[in-house]
Amino acid sequence: MNRPITPEAPPATVTLLDVAKEAGVSPSTVSRILNGTARVDGAKRAAVEKAIKKLSFKPNLFARSLKTGTTMTVGILAQDIESPFYTRAMRGIEQGLADSGYAPIIVSGHWNAHEEAERIRLLQARRIDGLVILTGHLPDEDILNFAKQQPIVVTGRHLEGPSIRSHTIDHAAGGYLATKHLIGLGHRRVAHIAGPVDHVDAIARYKGYVRAHQEAGLALDPDLVVQGDFLEGGGLMAMNRLLDSGHAFTAVFAANDQSAFGARVAMYRRGIRVPDDVSLVGFDDLPVAAYLTPPLTTVRQPIYEVGLFAAQALLNMLGQPTPEVELPPLSLTVRETTRRL
Repeated sequence: MNRPITPEAPPATVTLLDVAKEAGVSPSTVSRILNGTARVDGAKRAAVEKAIKKLSFKPNLFARSLKTGTTMTVGILAQDIESPFYTRAMRGIEQGLADSGYAPIIVSGHWNAHEEAERIRLLQARRIDGLVILTGHLPDEDILNFAKQQPIVVTGRHLEGPSIRSHTIDHAAGGYLATKHLIGLGHRRVAHIAGPVDHVDAIARYKGYVRAHQEAGLALDPDLVVQGDFLEGGGLMAMNRLLDSGHAFTAVFAANDQSAFGARVAMYRRGIRVPDDVSLVGFDDLPVAAYLTPPLTTVRQPIYEVGLFAAQALLNMLGQPTPEVELPPLSLTVRETTRRL
């Protein structure tokens, strides 16, 4: 006769008292080590860490939250989590938060100020301890008001205020670098696939494009500026419009790498060789840019490092002294999509 199968008893929950007993210290010592609220003798700390590992102890974060008033979570407001740009930035944030005890909660604002505000309220309702805002359309005044609730680090703009850290990049300098490179190679008819008209970084990159022409004494042809949307599909359609217009050009500066990727496909489909027939420059230096055929010449902005900076700056604001990364300036990465005319 088969014996009935009885369910196994659930494993006993390991408590803070068990850890203290195993380590030979008081429960209060274990608590101080877990909370980081006071200095503890090195030998005792080592004994507690060994006991935690041996017993597979998992702190009760909910209980700790009630006791300390913190949740050990931080909010990350991106704009499009499918975008390789934001994926790269969030990788930097993830690395910056490593070993800090803080867990990120990521939401998307989709470049809509109303939606961005709603997402932040959602995060605040979950009692996050701090917030990183990766670019976006929220007015400065709204961000300053949100900062009254918890520390905020915001990228893509310069903003000063209590509980605020910000960082911005000189996108106009990047647009200038890209266009100057093409002009320096002898190109006199340089087209531009612009970014969205309501994005300050897209506007700044266009200004850099204009400045490079002015500095070289070249007249701007407005017919060579076509509207894109920072996405691959928008870059493809913009390049098709440019080619269909019949206006001659020998080089293109795309406002970001994703636009350049789409433009490259449009030229490939029409038998236009890059860089033999048309030179192409992007902006961002996304990781995949080095692995295109041919590899893309582009302006490198420190996307990963900006994410790292944001995480480390937020940790400092939350009382965890952390050395902050020094952000490198924009630079031109010359690969194989540009050639001398």
